Amino acid sequence: MPARDALSVVFAALADPTRRAILTHLQQGPATAGDVAAPFAVSRSAISQHLKVLEDAGLIERTVTAQWRTCVLRTEPLDEVATWVDSHRRLWDERFDLLDQRLQLLRETPGEAP
Repeated sequence: MPARDALSVVFAALADPTRRAILTHLQQGPATAGDVAAPFAVSRSAISQHLKVLEDAGLIERTVTAQWRTCVLRTEPLDEVATWVDSHRRLWDERFDLLDQRLQLLRETPGEAP
């Protein structure tokens, strides 16, 4: 069973290129579901499913006014992803720096094989 914590749900939503393209489109501002669907060669039903996944992940907010359904990008979950990635990037940068230092020491020490 897949993990259902908030970060996992956001990563799962971002795993699909169509959903990432939808988020890129919404960076320009709010758009109707029809506007969101226009550039894609898939059914409106498929776009609706993508929008549902994005909404469940908290990446978009959908509002209904009369017959119009408007989608708005929400960046808070992306901020959480960025924080998680940055913390792991720092950890791995530190580990690679230590490895580089160790390899340099081994190269400089005569008689020891790297």
